[in-house]
Amino acid sequence: MPRKKSINHEKIVEAAKKEFGRYGFKEASMRNIAAEAGMSASGLYKHFPSKEEMFANLVEPVKEEFEREYRERERREYAELGNGDAKILSEQTGGNRWAMGFIYDHIEEFRLLIIKSEGTVYENYIHDVAMLEETSTLAFISELRKRGESPIDLPRKEVHLLVTAQVNAVFEAVKHGFSKEEALHYADTLDAFFMPGWLNVMCVPAENAAKNVG
Repeated sequence: MPRKKSINHEKIVEAAKKEFGRYGFKEASMRNIAAEAGMSASGLYKHFPSKEEMFANLVEPVKEEFEREYRERERREYAELGNGDAKILSEQTGGNRWAMGFIYDHIEEFRLLIIKSEGTVYENYIHDVAMLEETSTLAFISELRKRGESPIDLPRKEVHLLVTAQVNAVFEAVKHGFSKEEALHYADTLDAFFMPGWLNVMCVPAENAAKNVG
């Protein structure tokens, strides 16, 4: 019995991915998913009480894993700050490539999150990632200051807009149907584009910092 249930569950998951991927959450049909999985609608509901729960089952584990790995990467970056050396920022290249690699290793789930999640709690996922990155960026600026560096005191609204632009740029690859190879090349381009900008607005010599505040 447990084996049969496991097989049915796998069939449902694959059918759900196909249905949500084709029609999006709002237009997806539980009846279609049941038919694709080869079972009755009542049998389907024994596994997933609602369409919302089914969608969450597909994307939530990947969403959580992304955030865990993001936090771990953030922890390592703090550890590498060392003795207050602002040059660490110039070594923080590859962030967009890391994110893009993760996304494309889980591309089915991210297509659901980015393109097919209207009507769910995930429909503002890009904004949620931008807020995660904004909080991290502000904390990083604060940490640099504590360690004796002199980053420009950027208004939070400006940090929000810059971070949002960068996060949106990453997810545009998913929206435009890039292959993994294309997306990773694009991620390197984004790193080359955004990193000099962040260096310019965050890191200035101490003697010049005061005139950049306010």
